[in-house]
Amino acid sequence: MRRNSSTPRHSLVALSILLSLFCFTVAAQQTTEASIEVIKVTDSGSNASLMSPKEALINGPFGDGLTIEDIPRSITPISAQMMEALNITTLQDILAVSPNTYAATGFGAPSLPTIRGQLGELLQDGVRRQAGNNGFGVPLSFNAIEQIDVVKGPPPVLFGTSQRNGGFVNLQSKRASITEQDSQFSVSAGRWDSYRAQIDTSMVLVKNKSGLRLSYERIDNGDFYDFSSYQSDSLYGALLFVPDSDSSWNINFEYYDVQFTDNAGINRPTQNLIDNGLYITGQGVQANGSFIPGAGAIISPTAQIVIDRSRVFTDPDNINNATTFLMHSIYRRQLNDRINLKNTTYYQHLEREGIAQNSFVEIIDAAKTAQNRTELAYSWNDNQQSILAIDVRYNSVLGYSQFTTEADAPIDLTGPITNRRIPLTNTQQDRLVELRPGVFVSPGGQYDINGDGMGDFSLSDTTDSSSLQTGLAVQHDSKWTDDLSTSIGLRLDYYDVNAQDPIAPRGQIAAYDSINDMLLSRQISVTYTITPSLTSYLATSYNEATSNSMAGGNTLSGDNTISELNFATDNSLFEVGLKYAPDDSGWYIDGAWFNQKRSQRNRDGSNTGIRSTGLEVQAFYSAERFWLNAGYTYVDVRYDNSGASQESRQVADAFDNSRPDIIQGTALGSPNFTPFPESTNRLQGIPQQSLGLSAGVNIKEHWTIGFSGIYTKSYPLDFLATVMIRDQVTLNVNTRYMFSERLALRFALTNITNEKNWRPVFEGGFFGSTLVFPELPIHGEVKLTYSF
Repeated sequence: MRRNSSTPRHSLVALSILLSLFCFTVAAQQTTEASIEVIKVTDSGSNASLMSPKEALINGPFGDGLTIEDIPRSITPISAQMMEALNITTLQDILAVSPNTYAATGFGAPSLPTIRGQLGELLQDGVRRQAGNNGFGVPLSFNAIEQIDVVKGPPPVLFGTSQRNGGFVNLQSKRASITEQDSQFSVSAGRWDSYRAQIDTSMVLVKNKSGLRLSYERIDNGDFYDFSSYQSDSLYGALLFVPDSDSSWNINFEYYDVQFTDNAGINRPTQNLIDNGLYITGQGVQANGSFIPGAGAIISPTAQIVIDRSRVFTDPDNINNATTFLMHSIYRRQLNDRINLKNTTYYQHLEREGIAQNSFVEIIDAAKTAQNRTELAYSWNDNQQSILAIDVRYNSVLGYSQFTTEADAPIDLTGPITNRRIPLTNTQQDRLVELRPGVFVSPGGQYDINGDGMGDFSLSDTTDSSSLQTGLAVQHDSKWTDDLSTSIGLRLDYYDVNAQDPIAPRGQIAAYDSINDMLLSRQISVTYTITPSLTSYLATSYNEATSNSMAGGNTLSGDNTISELNFATDNSLFEVGLKYAPDDSGWYIDGAWFNQKRSQRNRDGSNTGIRSTGLEVQAFYSAERFWLNAGYTYVDVRYDNSGASQESRQVADAFDNSRPDIIQGTALGSPNFTPFPESTNRLQGIPQQSLGLSAGVNIKEHWTIGFSGIYTKSYPLDFLATVMIRDQVTLNVNTRYMFSERLALRFALTNITNEKNWRPVFEGGFFGSTLVFPELPIHGEVKLTYSF
């Protein structure tokens, strides 16, 4: 396994930071111990009632200080205790708790959630974060997070229009405390040389007035997969100021640096590969006789062998790293008996470099986002409240990309590494621009060099763009009787967008365009209390959304304009549901039926209409020493009389028919970018039914055991449904033992039955006929936690 040469340096820096924080924490506690009478140590795993979503407070999407019963939408709050119990460390892990969140792997580095069959938005403290484009971007660190709120359906009017409308995850940041002081240090080790260390400390600066929280996490992971690893450093800080009884100010920041692997899984996904692990060998050949992977290459099958599931489409010389800095500020003030003020400020700076030997390039030199939202909540009386929000968001992206010469199916993974590499020909280089020696990217516009009326360049997502979004929103909440309440919201967003080519070909004037547009969002919900324990709701919404490229930027189309089709795409939701939350019981149950229409951005920048209809049910039971969670999903996701596309029409196109005993090939060649006509076909890559189940029990005062399981029903991997992912089950177990009030040891086993499960590589189904991802075999992790 190859490691990045900077790993030893990063490890020394990480160790230094950990030791410094540990010493600082101990010193700070010693100096303040005399003035703080109680130092509270919270055991995150001993009280099963902390798992219940009824205990969670949800801030941001629909107002502040709400419970799950108050919100007329399907939602799953995941507490820090549940994150610990179920080892939730990536966005894909939320499937164990929240229905309808099954996701593709995002090339092994998921940066966005998938909800109801579409990529969702990622928010933190009520503000959209920069994340990946179409799901491949910067992996997420949970070092700064203490609660995850998974909300189904488009963001509400307070958050404004956005690209993704399947749902969203709102990350609630860790907060400092002004009354309690505690610290925690944890280390873990897992299979394949995977290590993680974290220190998290909260200190009272001035009792009841100000507090500080610091958290640092270092991850240094090997991997089951060839040439794969993951190293990251996350430093998080939070400050809380309470100057008086009417106001508070939370400020937090995070610096995050990560090196990771772009993992494309295994190519040539035949049914025999899915069912029996059999891989067809033979390197593809282009029409000119070249064995370098390229468009239209044809494979003459040589054999069919069992492939090691670790033999995936990676390369030891690939580069993937990113650095980001985030800052959030939330200021609240009670202006008088009727008016509350809330001001939210956010800033993020992102840099990313991805250079792959198969010719893929995505480099973000600088992506900067700044946002400020001011909300005034006015209580007309005890039953009527209005929220007025003024929101300004600025986004600037300078980035370069190149994905036009990739070719996945022709590569024989069982051969030498050179099989996977795509050196560009002179002809291909002439259609690109050299960013730096040996690194070629697409220009950010199209140019006719030879005067034949045709563009002479290959376009990807290269852009130097900026957008200014100014929004005005109003939400009015009414309680008409003890049982009936309504909420209505309206928002207008004005977009001012500019985009230009940052790397025009020599001798050409850089292409440039700008666009202005006004986008509308509206929502209505009705809540009716049937009994004191049973609440029903109906929610509808409509919004006009944008369609963006990497880091939220905007690109020029082939005619050197910003496409109007990327603005005001229609998205709608109709949802009805029931919520059962008795006060005298540990039960919480809810269910929702929904019909949702939305737009999906394709890899080539076009948009496809998607409609999803489904049912989702979740149930929680918690007691002092036992908790149970179950979630069921039925979802029918289809193209909404809209076109679709795949890298190749079907996997058989990559092969000739010289070995019909292995595969009956069509000899069309692959990749052969294939558009499909408008249809209502089922969207590939999404199971119609899934079931999640998890539980934990304290069998003794200091000993807890638990398990989780996920079942997904068979579903098509590709548009034509020539290959199916079969019914799959994943079972996990864990146990935690507390040696004292301060020291705990946790052991977890994942995929205990060692199932050979598979997932799609990419959202939207584009690679369904060429790539599939083998999930991890059985593996374990041990974690030691010390509180002080």
